[in-house]
Amino acid sequence: MATEDDVRGLALALPETSEKLMYGTPAFYVRGRWFARIKEEGDLLVLPVASQEDKQELIAAEPGTFTTTPHYDGHAIVLVRFGAVDAGEMGELLTDAWRLRAPRRLVASLGDG
Repeated sequence: MATEDDVRGLALALPETSEKLMYGTPAFYVRGRWFARIKEEGDLLVLPVASQEDKQELIAAEPGTFTTTPHYDGHAIVLVRFGAVDAGEMGELLTDAWRLRAPRRLVASLGDG
């Protein structure tokens, strides 16, 4: 089960990542663009995904892990339940979100595709 401390450590380990508040909760940014935010409830992580289709596929495939709210309807943003993923899976999700928001040259510097 991933924790808020896991999320913070994994996110801040990514290149040029910083933490600041968004809507009163911790959020993680790469060069000024957010890529993850802990929801007010503290047990959900807000992450951008590549498309609304990807969002719907994640929710349909793993509804115990991924969810959404009406607030995010029409947006390529998914909510991840902390208790449904381990730290390794959370790291992959954070890295994917980071790659979506980071500048291309920075992504290329990370390597491995």
